[in-house]
Amino acid sequence: MTNIAITMGDPAGIGPEIIVKACRRLLPRIEAGELKLTVIGHRSAFEEAGGSEDACDFLAAGEEREPITVGRISAEAGRFAYLAVERAVELALAGTIDAIVTAPLNKEAMNLAGYHYAGHTDLLAALTKSPGSVMLLAHGDMRVGHVTTHAALADVPKLLTPQRLRRTIELTHAAVRDLGIASPRVAVAALNPHAGEGGLFGTQDIEITTPVIADCRAAGLDVSGPVAGDTVFVKLRARQFDAVVAMYHDQGHIPVKLLGFDVDPATGAWRALSGVNITLGLPLVRTSVDHGTAFDIAGKGVASEESLIEAIDYAVRLAARR
Repeated sequence: MTNIAITMGDPAGIGPEIIVKACRRLLPRIEAGELKLTVIGHRSAFEEAGGSEDACDFLAAGEEREPITVGRISAEAGRFAYLAVERAVELALAGTIDAIVTAPLNKEAMNLAGYHYAGHTDLLAALTKSPGSVMLLAHGDMRVGHVTTHAALADVPKLLTPQRLRRTIELTHAAVRDLGIASPRVAVAALNPHAGEGGLFGTQDIEITTPVIADCRAAGLDVSGPVAGDTVFVKLRARQFDAVVAMYHDQGHIPVKLLGFDVDPATGAWRALSGVNITLGLPLVRTSVDHGTAFDIAGKGVASEESLIEAIDYAVRLAARR
């Protein structure tokens, strides 16, 4: 049995709803003894979303101080989002649970509560004292590690150090191997158009990326690049590679979300959201949905649980390797 804690994220968002829906759909696996789910968060929000402990256990992240309004940013909601993650990390580091799956939090609400982090990745890195964590997005055969994430585009070139790039390549390679591919083929996306065009559009791909790739290949890793950013994901989709290392947030997020978000062509509405955010380099397994709190639809009963179920499945696979 795999024991997973699901943190509610921001209780004013769609987290409570998608958690309840996911627990109901996974009930056959829970009853079969394959899976145990423990929800950590805001009890009132859980119950208002229709949650009960028939399908999953519930653990309050803290004492409720004031009411939380669905769809509204508040410090109280941000406080609960932080406390849920803190409690889950404590359980994971103690060996009580096998993995953490996180529902979306709101960065503004968490900062209003006094917890100044750019998101889950930074928060988890701080709680586990793991400063070198790396974000991996996954949807089907699309697996993308990120050298940088929540950083201004102007800051990316100076953040692209040989040490940071190599760690991202190594962690991405190891994660793909843990997901069942014995000899992963990893492509590194170029930072600049056409990989710099011989230095005409920047020299980072020549001076930093190329030597790091050579070192990784010398160490026995199957790494290619730098591959131009406008073709590398086409090659990944064509299965010429098993994963890509992207240089910055949008370079890696756009292709995964383009394929993972199902849109109704008639209405333009999102019918389903798929894709998983995996944090690498932590002393625990953590996966997450690849979408936000969606305050605009919170409490309306229309949020999709697909990404959360996918995140749970990835957590089970990665926990088995641990």
